[in-house]
Amino acid sequence: MKTGKLFKGDKTIWVVFFLLSVISLIAVYSSIGLYAYSMSNARPTGLFLKHLAIVAATYVVIIFISRINYRYFSRFAMLGYWASLVLLAVMLALHGRWFRLPVIGQFQPSEIAKVVLIIFVARQVSIAKKKQQTEEIGTFLMILVYIAPVVLLVLPENFSTAALIFLSAYLVMLYGGVNRKYWWRLFLVGVVVAIGFLMVSYYKYEKSLNNVGTEMAIERQTTWGHRVYSWWNPQPDELSQENMAKMAIARGGLARLGVGSTVHARLMTQAHNDFIYAIIIEETGMIGGLIVFALYSIFFFRCIKLSLKCKGNFGALTVAGMGTMIYLQALVNMCVAVGVLPVTGQTMPFISYGGTAYLFLGCGLGVIQSVAADVEKTEQDEKNGLVPTPEEELEGQPAEK
Repeated sequence: MKTGKLFKGDKTIWVVFFLLSVISLIAVYSSIGLYAYSMSNARPTGLFLKHLAIVAATYVVIIFISRINYRYFSRFAMLGYWASLVLLAVMLALHGRWFRLPVIGQFQPSEIAKVVLIIFVARQVSIAKKKQQTEEIGTFLMILVYIAPVVLLVLPENFSTAALIFLSAYLVMLYGGVNRKYWWRLFLVGVVVAIGFLMVSYYKYEKSLNNVGTEMAIERQTTWGHRVYSWWNPQPDELSQENMAKMAIARGGLARLGVGSTVHARLMTQAHNDFIYAIIIEETGMIGGLIVFALYSIFFFRCIKLSLKCKGNFGALTVAGMGTMIYLQALVNMCVAVGVLPVTGQTMPFISYGGTAYLFLGCGLGVIQSVAADVEKTEQDEKNGLVPTPEEELEGQPAEK
């Protein structure tokens, strides 16, 4: 099989993913040591090989999904949505964030919800556009009613993921032309509420340090308060993950070619995960960090360009939403590493140590490539003088030939 036939979709996005996965393998190999030794019966080589297997499996997943007509995803979006809600509800009832599965390890339903909700909201908005109802308040409220349960089920255990899910899905509404007046009003209200909630968490945590009893409304509110407090009141002498990340970045300087020479990864349990961007900069300098940022930016703008070329609303909104979600997560991770944001726990897409997060983001990338393959085929048909028949994409029916 020729390479062109195997790797369907946008070639630039494939190159970006390949480069990110190579960077991932190098960075994880450099930084996995302390995390491995902190686990019982674990060796760095074994964990690296597991990560390598996840990366390889993600390639298979993307190739497989990219060969499916993307319109079929619209048909099963509702089923995926309700399945995600059930899994999230079970997790909330168990007061956890993940199941533990053989081989794969931690399985996080919120990672499924990220991808499924983008597809589902894209479907609902495209239905509204077809019926010319995007400006109606009923459409705006209806889509919010679908987004809210997912966000509220994720929120008690993971504030940052809930915020990322909401913002990504909410931006799909904006891309689709859902009433912009209401969109901006709710967006501003949401920002104020989120900042207010974090400030209350900060205040309560500060009170607890002074031995003043405070009752937290949500179990993990103490953790969020601690993260905001540590970010707002840095302690330079404390050997925290945040401080070691800053020292790693400072050691990297402008340009450095010392792959595998990290010092600070030996002292960080999350060097392979939340703070892997700091380790990349420590070993390759700010130039290496800028290259990683450039790769994500190329990926994002390529997705936007692809969405503009897509003939169907569902495909266009899915690509734009999925690309936005991955790009936002990358930006959050980078901002945490350099100290611009408090710790969030968000991994770096396609670079941080792999698991279900890596695989399910790969599913999202596979959907993007499925749309890209369809756009490429449509353009080729138009060059050959073939006029495509109208596509009933909302019901998941492929175009007639």
